[in-house]
Amino acid sequence: MKCRLGLLVIITLITNPIVWAHKGPDPLGHWISQPKDVSNGQWHARIGPNGKLGIPGRFVKDPAGTALIFEGKQAQCILADNFTKTQENLPTETMTVSAWVSVDTPRQWGGIIGVIQDNGDSEQGWVLGYNDHTFYFALATKGSDDGNGLMTYLKAKTRYTPGKLYHVTAVYDGKRMELFINGKREATSTVQSGPILYPKAAPFVIGAYRDADEFHPHHGRIREVKLYGEAAKAEWVAQEFAKDKVLAEAPANLQEPEFKLLVAPYLQFATQTSMTVMWHTAATASSIVHYGTTAECKQRISASKARVHEVKLNGLKPETQYFYRVESVSAKGERYESQLATFKTAVRSETPFAFAVISDTQGNPKISSTIATAAWMQRPSFALHAGDLVSTGGNHNHWTEHFFPGMRPLINHVPFYPVLGNHEQNARHYYNYTSLPEPEYFYTFTFGNAQFFMLDTNQNVDPGSRQHQWLSKTLAASKAKWKFVCHHHPPYSSDANDYGDLWKTNTGTHGDRRARQLVALYEKHKVDIVWNGHIHSYERTWPIRDGKAAEDNAPFYMITGGGGGSLEVLPPPGHFSKITFAMATIT
Repeated sequence: MKCRLGLLVIITLITNPIVWAHKGPDPLGHWISQPKDVSNGQWHARIGPNGKLGIPGRFVKDPAGTALIFEGKQAQCILADNFTKTQENLPTETMTVSAWVSVDTPRQWGGIIGVIQDNGDSEQGWVLGYNDHTFYFALATKGSDDGNGLMTYLKAKTRYTPGKLYHVTAVYDGKRMELFINGKREATSTVQSGPILYPKAAPFVIGAYRDADEFHPHHGRIREVKLYGEAAKAEWVAQEFAKDKVLAEAPANLQEPEFKLLVAPYLQFATQTSMTVMWHTAATASSIVHYGTTAECKQRISASKARVHEVKLNGLKPETQYFYRVESVSAKGERYESQLATFKTAVRSETPFAFAVISDTQGNPKISSTIATAAWMQRPSFALHAGDLVSTGGNHNHWTEHFFPGMRPLINHVPFYPVLGNHEQNARHYYNYTSLPEPEYFYTFTFGNAQFFMLDTNQNVDPGSRQHQWLSKTLAASKAKWKFVCHHHPPYSSDANDYGDLWKTNTGTHGDRRARQLVALYEKHKVDIVWNGHIHSYERTWPIRDGKAAEDNAPFYMITGGGGGSLEVLPPPGHFSKITFAMATIT
């Protein structure tokens, strides 16, 4: 009897290998976001190192359990300050990493899990992450680029829907990278080969894209992460997804981040009878502006609930000072109220006015704040910004931590009118944070007896382009006494770096050739001044006609760079100044 039972068991093992056989290697790390796994600020791993959470453990239910919400400025789970402390839990030759994750706030550099240093030409490590639209897997190896480390960013085809859960898996077998979304292979690359190239030091992190000088926290859910030191087959990935397929079928479940102020109130697009007030809260909230001609602010107007709030005040009196303050209340009753500030509506056509011109503030809020303060002391009516507001337009932190703090106390008292620089990268943040006439990358506005023509010289401006044709018609139709143009790239400059190194070759273009295609329009329609940036110095030309200095009846060109970006060298011949913004008074 015992022999028969033993035989039956043996037959069962042979005929049902899926039930009894070991399915694959054990993971190096496994983290599941269940309440019992999170306590005292730690995410306790099933396998691998425990993580230190920079956020409270808040969970939401989903069709298969719960997921941990990552939100706020410190959203991350640090598995090790330096990955070398947990090297036994990291892959070396081959790897597989998978995660169930949602992205609630898209960003250019998003991280799910990784060990990375991305410093200029030195890119080392790996990261599973996402950009504004898709998930990606980035990897550097010793077998490519002589081991110097240039990462390959393998991007998925699927555009994720904010708030939906996705199963994202990356595989590297020593010769080929693969990226899978919801069980299906979407991208491959054979650029990388050989062992994984790790940096000398880097944090090992879940829920952030982080290296020595960058930190982009995740906003969304992370419910499970697995990390292996072996390369999985496509069948394993499909099976892993199929186990919890119901998660991907669930509708989007966007989670509001913690309620806080990201950008304090600032002003946009003044007219004689209107002003637009904008501010940004991290979570959706009401949009209310209290305003009036006295500090009591007896009038009130509200707009739709939002995160980036945009409220237009209409029916105002020309060249009149108003007081204002804003208020936002979240669904949970959390409240933000700004300090009292003032603004003045646009002047009548016969009234003199002054305005400031600033450019290339970039990532230096200490300097740009000094300049903004100096400009505000002169009480201008508004500010022109000739581009390169930030260092990296796609980096949201550069807007919230550099540009807006650095432009106070100016922009909460006067509106600013910007144009796109090359550093903006045409990023959506520029358009989210401005309230300008369509299409926003070029537009015109009138103030007093002057008309301003704002252009994007990062795009085509040749005679057949949309901008050139629009400018030709708009200039021809203008009845303004003064005509001013603003765009980032200067048609004329003695700069030694961007337009030919005059120190070495004694030749150069002396300005931007693409922007110079607009000069004929300026001369034909009697433009008075063209303001530019791009060159981080101050430079003003003589009036120029037909490429030569003229006594009068020709536009002159003024570069007002250096609003924060590093100042450029003084080239010969050139007339540069330490002035980093220009003030113009128009009568």
